[in-house]
Formats: sequence, structure tokens, C-alpha cells
Amino acid sequence: MLSLSIGPFAISADRLALLIAFLVALFAGWVSSRRAGRNPESTLFITLLLGLIGARLGFVLRYADEYLSQPVQILDIRDGGFWWVSGLLTGLACALFFGLRQPALRRPLSIGLVSGALFWAATALPLQLLHKTTEALPPLSFNTLSGETVSLQQFSGQPIVINIWASWCPPCVREMPVLAEAQRSLPDVHFLFANLGEDAQSVKGFLQQLNIELDNVLLDQQNQLGAHYGSRALPTTLFIDAQGRLQDSHLGELSAASLRDKLTVIRAQLPQ
Repeated sequence: MLSLSIGPFAISADRLALLIAFLVALFAGWVSSRRAGRNPESTLFITLLLGLIGARLGFVLRYADEYLSQPVQILDIRDGGFWWVSGLLTGLACALFFGLRQPALRRPLSIGLVSGALFWAATALPLQLLHKTTEALPPLSFNTLSGETVSLQQFSGQPIVINIWASWCPPCVREMPVLAEAQRSLPDVHFLFANLGEDAQSVKGFLQQLNIELDNVLLDQQNQLGAHYGSRALPTTLFIDAQGRLQDSHLGELSAASLRDKLTVIRAQLPQ
């Protein structure tokens, strides 16, 4: 599963794993503090918050050129731009600081952090493996805006980005200029725009109104792509390598920086 849907809300599997790992850390720290020491609940909250800030700042610094043109996007964390290395280092530094200053916190804080980290490590790798697939592109066919029928498999041989979207989805609309620009500037990647459940005339009118030109717009009337890859939320963007294997996915709005980060994996084997 790429995401978990709860009513109208959806959360990606990796974020859900992080949330549960934090709850495990809170519980383990509380149990440990009942024997000796102080409840590390507030310290764990601060550590998580600063870790997330560190992860965000690390990601922003890695892709600073993308954010310099629109600095306000630094605060928009909906793009999922976090670098786990800087986040982990920030969290460890924070925990070390509190542990050195407050001896009563050392044992419960350490037990909480280790418990949460072990749970996260035990789930993060399987989730990454579930994200990926060794299967080739599925034998699915779609109509284009001109009425032509195309097979998904005819795009194999180059990296593929499949954006599942709809005109009534605000984050889909907001991210579309970023994807359109990437399609124009990266001819070595196939960008496919799979519209969910709308007819050709409606999609044409919407793109004209938005004043955006897109190649490879496909009509996915039955949500075949979402069903195959395990996502019911919009927008969902799939990142597939030149062999047709799913390498990564993104739930929610993409910024230029987060798109560039995701493209790194599927373009890694292309000749430079």
C-alpha cells in the first residue's frame, strides 16, 4: 500500500510508520519512568519537532537553488521534502543535550528513543521494499485526448513519471506547472498524466483554461493505475525506472525540489 485512506483523508505509509514509532517511544519512555527517572514525554515531543525541522532544513539546503526563486515554499511542507540524515543528527543532538543536562531523564529517554528507533527501522525497510516492485509495467491501455488507444508498456525503455490527477483536486492543479516544466526540460523521461474519471472534452477545456500544454494525457476512467499500484488518494505520482519497475511514489503535492529529489533515483542509470 502506498497510502492509507481514512474517510476523505489519506496518509502515506512511511509517515504512518513514523507516527507509530513515536507513539512506541512515548509508551516505552513512560513505562521506564515509572520505575525510575522522569517521564520523557515533553522531551520526546521537542526532540521529534526539532528533528523534523532539521530534516526540512537539510532538504532545503540540498535543493537551495529550487527554493531561492520561491522562498515561501520552504515553509510549505506539503511537498514532503525532508532529509532523514539531517533529521536524525538533529534529533540525536537534541536528545544528548537533554540527557546531559537532566540526569533523571537519561534512562527513560534512552529507552524511549531506542524503542521508537527499533520499531521505525523494523518497518521502514519493508515499506521501502513494498514501495518498489520487480514487475514490469502492467498491461494496461488508455485513451488519449485525441481518442487514440495507447498501451502503458509502449513507454518502457525510459524512466517514467505517472501523475494521477483530476481537475477538481486543488493540489493536482497547483503542482501541474512544475510537472509541465519538467516534461519540457527532461526529454529523457516520459511524463504521463493519467486523469481520473473525467472525459476528454472536460480535460481539454480544463487544460485550456489553465493555459498549460501537456503531452501524454491519458484517461483513466476506472482508476486502473491507482488500483494496480495501491493508491486511492490524489494526487499520486509514481516514479518508474527504465525497466518498468516502480522505484518510488509521492502522495500529495510536488514542489520542484521534491520532484527533482524523486527523479534522482530513476535517472541514476541514464548515460550522462
